[in-house]
Amino acid sequence: WSIQMLSVQPDTKPKGCAGCNRKIKDRYLLKALDKYWHEDCLKCACCDCRLGEVGSTLYTKANLILCRRDYLRLFGVTGNCAACSKLIPAFEMVMRAKDNVYHLDCFACQLCNQRFCVGDKFFLKNNMILCQTDYEEGLMKEGYAPQVR
Repeated sequence: WSIQMLSVQPDTKPKGCAGCNRKIKDRYLLKALDKYWHEDCLKCACCDCRLGEVGSTLYTKANLILCRRDYLRLFGVTGNCAACSKLIPAFEMVMRAKDNVYHLDCFACQLCNQRFCVGDKFFLKNNMILCQTDYEEGLMKEGYAPQVR
C-alpha cells in the first residue's frame, strides 16, 4: 500500500484518525489503506517506526501494519535453512547471516550446538556458524592467534 502525505486545508472539516479515533488538527495528515492518520499514529506493529518517515509504502498481513523490513522478516519467502536444509515456511520467523537463512532452532554453533540469543557474538566461517570459543580454537589450530584488546 502507498502512503500519501497531505496538507490539511484550514477550511475543511477535520478528519478522524484511523489509529486513535481523534480528529486530525495537525498541518499534515497521512492517507493510507483508504483511511486518514496522524503522522504519529501510522506505525509499524513490530518496530514502532513512523511509516510516513521510512518511505512511501506500508505492508499489511494478518491484521498487522508493517514497514518493509519487518514484513519481509516475518512473511518473506525464505527458502531452505542453511543448517538443516529443510524448507522454511514464509510465515516463520528466521535468523539471517549474510545470504544464509536459518530456523530459529537451527541458529546455533554448528560444532558445539550452543544456541545464540539476541546480541550474542557469532562467526560465519566457511558457511558454518560458530560461537566465539569454537571460532578462536579453529584459528589457534590454523596458527592464528586472535587479537586481545
